[in-house]
Amino acid sequence: MEKRYVSPAEVCGNFLTVGERKAALPLDKMLVMAILAGAFIALAGVASTWGSMLVENLSLRRLIAGCVFPAGLAMVVLTGTELFTGNCLMSIALLDKRITLPAMLRNWCVVYVGNFIGAAAVAAMAVWGGVFAGKEDLLIATAMGKIMPVEQAVFRGILCNILVCLGVLMAAAATDAGGKVVALFFPVAAFVMAGYEHSVANMYYLTAGVLAGADLSAADIFLRNLLPATIGNIIGGAVILGGGYWYMYRKGADKAA
Repeated sequence: MEKRYVSPAEVCGNFLTVGERKAALPLDKMLVMAILAGAFIALAGVASTWGSMLVENLSLRRLIAGCVFPAGLAMVVLTGTELFTGNCLMSIALLDKRITLPAMLRNWCVVYVGNFIGAAAVAAMAVWGGVFAGKEDLLIATAMGKIMPVEQAVFRGILCNILVCLGVLMAAAATDAGGKVVALFFPVAAFVMAGYEHSVANMYYLTAGVLAGADLSAADIFLRNLLPATIGNIIGGAVILGGGYWYMYRKGADKAA
């Protein structure tokens, strides 16, 4: 019988190779793959916004958005593009000394910029293309709701990327496309329903809100959301989940072998 599940220890071992591959990507390919990933997340954001925007009940609105938004990570995972939040798991390869810190930071920086370009481009096309014609006030409200105290954005960012990286790891445990989509669906849906902060998704929501007329400055956007949310995403994905996974399945593994 064909094996359809990869053990957690095997998944962790596979991420050593994944980290090496990501660190070695040429800059031009890395940037293009990051732009596409940012666009995929934003496309899911557009759909989840429309799917839930007219629902008055908050719980039901978040449930609908949570059921639609995982399409973004599914597109990223199945096409092999570069998403900053998922790439926080490169810390596994770093801790195993398969890649260097500068190589990981190079990837993170290029991918972050590329994700922003892709997400902002979709936001611009959606707003200027009239996708939200007559509903711009909802885009503005969503963007304004993203502005919060720094500590809140950090904690929500931590919780978000624990779930997103769990989705990536769980998808890696499946050996077929359907299994990968099902595996990542629930953690991603959970972060959306809980209202956590995903830096790449917020690149879309904040850009769309500003283009729709939200009165937000660059300082509001970066200092009261994107920067603290990004820090939280790194702590949740690279430190807590990536570090925890490495400690459980890789620390001392070579010596034991």
